[in-house]
Order: sequence, then C-alpha cells, then structure tokens
Amino acid sequence: MAAWTWRFEKADGAEVQPAVQPEEFTTQGDAESWVGENWKALLEGGADQVRLYEDSTEIYGPMSLHAEQA
Repeated sequence: MAAWTWRFEKADGAEVQPAVQPEEFTTQGDAESWVGENWKALLEGGADQVRLYEDSTEIYGPMSLHAEQA
C-alpha cells in the first residue's frame, strides 16, 4: 500500500520541520484534507510551500501555503 507524505519547504525550497507533525496518509484525499485543515499552523510555523509524494514519487508541488490576495 502506498504512503502519501508531505515535504515542507521555505520559499527557496529548503526543507523545514512542520509545526504540526503529519501522520502517514493512505490516500491522496486524506493527505490533502490534512493540509487543508492545518495550512495556517504550518505557515505560521515557518513553512511556505509543500510537495506531495506517493512513496518516493513527487506527485505535485511546490504548492504555496500563502493564501491568494484578493
């Protein structure tokens, strides 16, 4: 079974430790829901963007945690 994981980064791509420690997710939807619920805490903790991985394969990213300014 695949493990879905997030990598947390600064804007320059440097990896940072997340303010909220994620679990290993068994589906992409679970992983995305978790980021949806925790992005503000992650941003406040120093992460600017995230990348989603399925095992060792990057699925997408970087995805900014900064909300779009209207």
